[in-house]
Amino acid sequence: MKSNPYDVLIVGGGNAALCAALSAREQGARVVVLERAPQQERGGNSTFTGGGMRFVYHSPEEIYKIADLTPEEIANTDFGTYTENRFFDDLYRVTQYRTNPDLAEVLIKGSNAAVYWLRGQGVHFVPGYGRHAARVNGKFKFSAGVTVGAAGEGRGLVDTLYAAAARAGIDVYYNANVKSLLYDDHGVQGVDARINGKSAAIRSIAVILACGGFEANAEWRTRYLGFGWDLAKVRGSRFNTGDGIRMAIEIGAQPYGNWSGAHAAAWDLNAPAYGDINVGDGYGKQRYPYGIMINTDGKRFLDEGADFNILTYAKYGRIILAQPGQMAWQIFDSKVIGLLGHLYNIKQMTRVRANSLEDLASKLEGVNKAQFLETVAHFNGAVQQNVSFNPTIKDGRGTSGLKIEKSNWAQTISDGPFEAYAVTCGITFTFGGLKITTQSEVVDTEEQPIRGLYAAGELVGGIFYFNYPGGSGLTSGTVFGRIAGKSAANFCKQIGS
Repeated sequence: MKSNPYDVLIVGGGNAALCAALSAREQGARVVVLERAPQQERGGNSTFTGGGMRFVYHSPEEIYKIADLTPEEIANTDFGTYTENRFFDDLYRVTQYRTNPDLAEVLIKGSNAAVYWLRGQGVHFVPGYGRHAARVNGKFKFSAGVTVGAAGEGRGLVDTLYAAAARAGIDVYYNANVKSLLYDDHGVQGVDARINGKSAAIRSIAVILACGGFEANAEWRTRYLGFGWDLAKVRGSRFNTGDGIRMAIEIGAQPYGNWSGAHAAAWDLNAPAYGDINVGDGYGKQRYPYGIMINTDGKRFLDEGADFNILTYAKYGRIILAQPGQMAWQIFDSKVIGLLGHLYNIKQMTRVRANSLEDLASKLEGVNKAQFLETVAHFNGAVQQNVSFNPTIKDGRGTSGLKIEKSNWAQTISDGPFEAYAVTCGITFTFGGLKITTQSEVVDTEEQPIRGLYAAGELVGGIFYFNYPGGSGLTSGTVFGRIAGKSAANFCKQIGS
């Protein structure tokens, strides 16, 4: 450690933390990053993502400027547009209009510049064909707001940002477990930490907290999210246990946002308790709009086609967790298997196949066979077959006469072979956290900024409630990480002037 204080100290080592570090360094600050994980597990939840980013763009030419595309890909892809109004509509709708309007405006209006800035840091982007596009008449079409993602997915993004940090002369320490903030009447002065098992008081002029939510803390999940949440799988980092939130609240920071809410999705039933860095987002099973989901009672329990999966998947994990045995089966027939994508073909998954529905029913472990067959028969009879199936739009091909209707993309489960995938709830991150200003300053319970303390990433509360528009997390981390870094560096300049 340097004997002299750093200007800006970052707690955390994922996308938001590194964006904050790089932004502060651009302003001339002396920066250090304290990553709790060992180097081989660095990156927080960012490492485990698919790398997709939701951002505003007004023409395909904007995609051409940031993505690595072949002439064939350009010719065979309809990238469409994604306007500020659409982003606002999606964010407000899925959060039931509870999102903080000031933070939402900063996120959305800053999203385009954030992606271009990442490109300038060396991040390469590629189209998310296997996740967010459907192929119709030989042409791929993107229609739900997430068009490109980092090459190499989350791991590629994190490695690129660490390389950029090294080039910029930013110090990084691994196995750095921050325990508390150094705080007095003059504000935050640094942190107390244990680095490689040794205690250290690390001084700085400003501190940025960017170390995730409390999703890896089973006790906090049960305390704040409710009964049964201790049984959820953790999709990402085992190190996101809420320490940044805790240490800020200990010095008077204001808790804020949807503390009983979380991003939680369908996740392979037999995935490990925490994310596998070698598999990343591969355990996710989010193509349910093209089939049906049934519980062990053999019954459907949600509208699989309520909206594009990228706008429903983050809330459906909670519903799966509430089912008997905390599990469900996703059922598909041969008409749609070609639409499932590569995440349904990894080695590490729980899948059964059969040529007949009766044979499939006998292979669905723990499921009421008779009720399952009855459910499928009723569903098949309710499909509005006079409406054309179109995976690129909300096609209105639903059902009629069921207790739980399917709103879009309803296809009969009738043509073998059939496939079924066992899923449970995988929690990604928690929505409750700290209250910040539009300049990423952490505020106290009197609504006043805590001197020298900033925050970005998943521990910021007030943006997501109940649900989450896919691809917004990395975008939020980048937007507010950049702001936090710049704000903290400017604060250091004011102190020094």
